[in-house]
Amino acid sequence: MGLFDRISRVVKANLNDLVNKAEDPEKILEQSVTDMQEDLVQLRQAVASAIATQKRTQTQYNQAESQSNQWQQRAQLALQKGDETLAREALVRKKSHAETAATLKASLDQQSAQVESLKRNLIGLESKISEAKTKKDMLKARISAAKAQEQLNNSIGSLNTGSSMAAFDRMEEKVLQIEARAGASAELAAGGSNLEEQFRLLESGGDVDDELAQMKAQLSGGSVSQGKLPAAGKTAASSSESSPVIDAELEELRSELNKM
Repeated sequence: MGLFDRISRVVKANLNDLVNKAEDPEKILEQSVTDMQEDLVQLRQAVASAIATQKRTQTQYNQAESQSNQWQQRAQLALQKGDETLAREALVRKKSHAETAATLKASLDQQSAQVESLKRNLIGLESKISEAKTKKDMLKARISAAKAQEQLNNSIGSLNTGSSMAAFDRMEEKVLQIEARAGASAELAAGGSNLEEQFRLLESGGDVDDELAQMKAQLSGGSVSQGKLPAAGKTAASSSESSPVIDAELEELRSELNKM
């Protein structure tokens, strides 16, 4: 491989790479449709020119045919009048116009075929342009969606989600610790209150026990400070006499205590 071939290949490769990098899909799509529109304009002009040529050839052919028919009639008239020389000259003129008409007819047929071909190409190009416009809009929409997705992916990739989630986990752990401390404080406060209440009940219950002891002492006659009890005979007599009353009072006391 020669040096110039290698240099040429390197230059072409670099140029192709630069062109590929410089190509903007949206701009290329727009330019492609614009080029097709320009081709359509040129093709329409070509069709119009071909149709104009066809019409001009058709007119010339009609004239040649008309003149050929006219000299044919003149030749017949001259022959009817007995002038063969004039009839011969009319036939020569008739032949010349007939040959011209035949040439024009062949050209006219070619032009008609060419016009029909140009018309078909024109219709096909118009259909392709319409399809290209629709496809261009679809491709541009896909390009926009792809760019938006790429930008979103880049944004998500640049986020430090791991650090953020770790921060959330730490904050959740702190909230759990705070809740645990609050629960422990509530239990301690409740325990202190119960302890105070127990001591208060014990203290208040002492008076009741003392009073109950004094009442037992009075009944047994062992307490001097509470006064002497009545004599045994009188007490027994009084007890036997007042026993129903006492029983009634005891029953009433029990009923009241049960209601409380």
